[in-house]
Amino acid sequence: MNKLELLRTFVRVTELSSFTQAGESLGLPRSTVSEHVQALEELLGARLLQRTTRKVQATQDGRVLYERSKDLLAHMEELEGLFRQDEAQLAGRIRVDLPNVMARDMLLPHLPSFMGRHPLIEMEISSTDRQVDLIAEGFDCVLRVGAQPDQTVVARRVCSMPMVNCVSPAYLQRHGMPETLADLAHHQLVHYVRPLGARSAGFEYQQGSKVERVAMAGRVTVNSTDAYQAACLGGFGIIQVPQLGIGDLLASGKLVAVLPDYPAPPLDVSLLYAGQRHLPLRVRVFMDWMAAILQARH
Repeated sequence: MNKLELLRTFVRVTELSSFTQAGESLGLPRSTVSEHVQALEELLGARLLQRTTRKVQATQDGRVLYERSKDLLAHMEELEGLFRQDEAQLAGRIRVDLPNVMARDMLLPHLPSFMGRHPLIEMEISSTDRQVDLIAEGFDCVLRVGAQPDQTVVARRVCSMPMVNCVSPAYLQRHGMPETLADLAHHQLVHYVRPLGARSAGFEYQQGSKVERVAMAGRVTVNSTDAYQAACLGGFGIIQVPQLGIGDLLASGKLVAVLPDYPAPPLDVSLLYAGQRHLPLRVRVFMDWMAAILQARH
């Protein structure tokens, strides 16, 4: 049995604390995952995992092996691609997570060209607005918009997105056009929070180098970008969104830009990846390609 495969399986079980989730991550049946771990324990003559009815935890020996295995597997991936001069020969799976809108409007429309240049690469694409655990959920890289508080990962800033305030024509018919910040006292804001129950920041705008906030009323609070946009289209109030994601809606008149002198501060777009020493070549190539797509749109 391939010893590297045993180590890869053990690393995923340790990271996810689950045989079942590790199997789903690796595309293996749970029984095979269990066999791999058992074979590795027999090979090393040590108990690596403590199994309970609720979860799986690494033993002291298992934690030592886990740290060594991550470095070893990273070195092996680097060696496998060391002498490949043709990027078309890059192989393996890339697991990426990014916001729904960016997956729909940016990644997927351009992905055929990347896959065509790299026919041996397989993609796993997660699109969600929640903050995924990059390491525990096995993502090679994550595309995120806004500040990145997690200091355990590396953030590669790619670009920034200018913001726009907008409402629906139906909202304007009922409430009129806001012309000044003082007018906001008579208007509604669609509140976006993550998670639900958190306090809304209100209406944000940039004054020089400072970010100012205006508390606003609002009957609808959402926690996803799709719902945020839909609430605005439904006439529930003002939203503040990247201009990139709503260009078509503004051009068609389904949304109307308001208060152009008071945009929210631009949002940074970053590619996040685990701070391991050796990033697989296929992941570096994908990140470079994705960065070029994003920068071409701004």
